[in-house]
Amino acid sequence: MAVLFSPTILYPQSVAPSATAGDGVRIDRNIFNHLDVGLSLGSAGVGLDVSTNVTDWVRLRAGVDYMPEFAVPMSFNITSYKEGATPDDGYTVNESNFDKLQELMYGITNIHVDEHVDMQGRPSFWNFKFMVDVMPWADKRWHITAGFYLGSNKIANARNTIEEMPSLLAVNIYNHFYDFAKSGAYWDEPMIPGYDDYYMSPEMAEKLIERGAVGINVGTFSRDIHDNEGNIIYRKGQPYMMRPGTDGLVRAKALVNRFRPYIGFGYNNEVGKSGRLSIGFDAGVMFWGGSPKIVTHEGIDLINDVENVNGKVGDYVDIVNSFKVFPSVNFRISYKLF
Repeated sequence: MAVLFSPTILYPQSVAPSATAGDGVRIDRNIFNHLDVGLSLGSAGVGLDVSTNVTDWVRLRAGVDYMPEFAVPMSFNITSYKEGATPDDGYTVNESNFDKLQELMYGITNIHVDEHVDMQGRPSFWNFKFMVDVMPWADKRWHITAGFYLGSNKIANARNTIEEMPSLLAVNIYNHFYDFAKSGAYWDEPMIPGYDDYYMSPEMAEKLIERGAVGINVGTFSRDIHDNEGNIIYRKGQPYMMRPGTDGLVRAKALVNRFRPYIGFGYNNEVGKSGRLSIGFDAGVMFWGGSPKIVTHEGIDLINDVENVNGKVGDYVDIVNSFKVFPSVNFRISYKLF
């Protein structure tokens, strides 16, 4: 880049802001003597930018891109499972007793729990972009581009649909009863602290323990998962049984680096007699730091911590994991202000 800003390049232009080529065509690409405003549309979203030349063959562009939000449907299944006494014991998943489990949850919560959890993934992000176009050929139409995008590290989020909230609320209530029964505290502690009239009967506790806890069978852990103190809480090979959050929601978010370098190429050509209007395209790749992370509300990364993710969600996880870089193709129309 030092060559671009050396005195031998800039000085002649500063004393001669315009020149005439040998064939009589006026050269108007000298430093900062015009400004273009551009509108783009493509895989990076909808963009707005401004551009200007710093030499006859180098152009700077800066602007913003916005990806409008749209919904991608997906779903998980609710199943019961029994926890072992230690992480080494793992979980026992039971997918055949949902009818009995559904009946018990209805008796406790008076809510009919759906076996399927419908979710929606929604890509959405803003990016600031800064690009340097180098136009090495004589017609100045083709360019090679290097630059970067800077934006939020969250590029998409997913959560259950609003119709699933009653079912997930019922699951949380049921699991609260199950955890209380499994702890054995029902023998001498009330179900609700401070309310000594509400105790769980041994018969109810036995029924809850027999049915098991309720969760979403997401996939299988691909490695040991540790807590903040370094203790193993999930073993490699165990099923990942996700519970709804304390707010009754199931959520996940896709994360990448905030700073994302870009390289590519493009084409730009003036149209019309005035030469003010131009159309073109840009194609390249955005480096977002390897595969994105897809992190659930429980802090589990579906890319790096889990394998064999179930259902349609697994298909989307596999697709996201395959993109180590983000391919970008955008069409651009620009207008020369001066």
